[in-house]
Amino acid sequence: MIVDFISRALVVLLGYAYPAFECYKTVERNSTDVEQLCFWCRYWIIIALLTVFERFGDVFVSWLPLYGEMKLAFIIYLWYPKTMGTTYMYETFLRPNVARYETDIDQVIGEFKAKAWNMAIFHVQNSLKFGQTTFLQFLQYLANQSTAAQEPQKPNLLVSRSPPNDTVHVQEQASEAQTPESYMADVIHRARTKRGPRDSHPNDQ
Repeated sequence: MIVDFISRALVVLLGYAYPAFECYKTVERNSTDVEQLCFWCRYWIIIALLTVFERFGDVFVSWLPLYGEMKLAFIIYLWYPKTMGTTYMYETFLRPNVARYETDIDQVIGEFKAKAWNMAIFHVQNSLKFGQTTFLQFLQYLANQSTAAQEPQKPNLLVSRSPPNDTVHVQEQASEAQTPESYMADVIHRARTKRGPRDSHPNDQ
């Protein structure tokens, strides 16, 4: 585990950081060395292809013993001043094969760019529609919440209906059927009953 981590760290430092700094110095020199600049351009082309193949090939070859060490040794071989493996790899393997299939590669890249552009436009349009719909729904939700807050809350009164007073109704019907004399006697009797014996007047007895 530690050995693998060290190998990956060395690959990043010696394969990317150091060559990037050397390329920077070559570009920023007052008298630009064309040969040196071409060398570093070829190096980055090889590294880019190696990185692409690694994304698919690491699954099949990463289990090999000393795989990280071999990759690190190959990277150092590419830029080491005494070996200059970049020039050999580019002139022997990369340049002849790419020159042979350059037209086909350009056609495939052109078709891929067109499809990628159409797909990007399609996703952007769908994203805009979804964002617009979501925004309108959010505004509608805020409007509903504001309307609900402004409306006065009506108290929920529970109206209990008392059963009809059948006794009073019967008494009223009975009183309607009575004569005026009996009705007055009945009213006096009710008044005496409500006042009680203490409230009754001596003349009423």
